[in-house]
Parts: sequence; structure tokens; C-alpha cells
Amino acid sequence: MGKDDKTDLLQGTLDMLILRALQHEPMHGFGISGRLRQMSDEVLQVEQGSLYPALYRLVDQGLIKSEWGVSENNRKARFYSLTAAGRRQLDAETANWAKLSAAINLVLRGA
Repeated sequence: MGKDDKTDLLQGTLDMLILRALQHEPMHGFGISGRLRQMSDEVLQVEQGSLYPALYRLVDQGLIKSEWGVSENNRKARFYSLTAAGRRQLDAETANWAKLSAAINLVLRGA
């Protein structure tokens, strides 16, 4: 897919995807962006201008926490991880997304 084919994300959707990317292990921002790109078969590209404000917002909401660590290329980086509240939020948002996407699919199919 070319760059023009990339999908834009709504703020709430991006938050949910970040929570999902962090579900199994702490990651730094660049790693989160790469994980989302990989998990979406290279369709979703989250730029720094969208990613970092979302990360700060999620920290402020208590859904993720951050701490300094060393990246795989031996640089100091801030690593983000899910909190218990973040795991609950991810579960709730995943269920809501399933309902919403099923309803949208019904409309698109003309049901």
C-alpha cells in the first residue's frame, strides 16, 4: 500500500490500540508505533505527533504508567506499560468496538 492508502485514526481508537499494543509487555514509543504497524499488516502508521500526546493522555488517566529504561540500541528511553485500570479499560473498549463494528457492518451490508 502506498502512503496515501494509510488509515487515519480517531483519538479514542488510537488510545484503544495503544493499550492493545502494551497488553503483553512494556514498550517505548517507537516500539509501540512499530508494533501497531506490524499488527495491522503495515496499514496503520502512527506518527509521533499523534502517538506521544496519546501516551501522555493515557498516563494522566492512569491507564498506563511510564518509567525510564534502556532501549535495545542502548539509548535511554521512556517505557510504557499497562496498569490494572488500563487492562480493564482495554477489555471494555474491545467489547464496545466489537458491538460498534458489527452494527456498522450491518448498515454497510444494507440489513
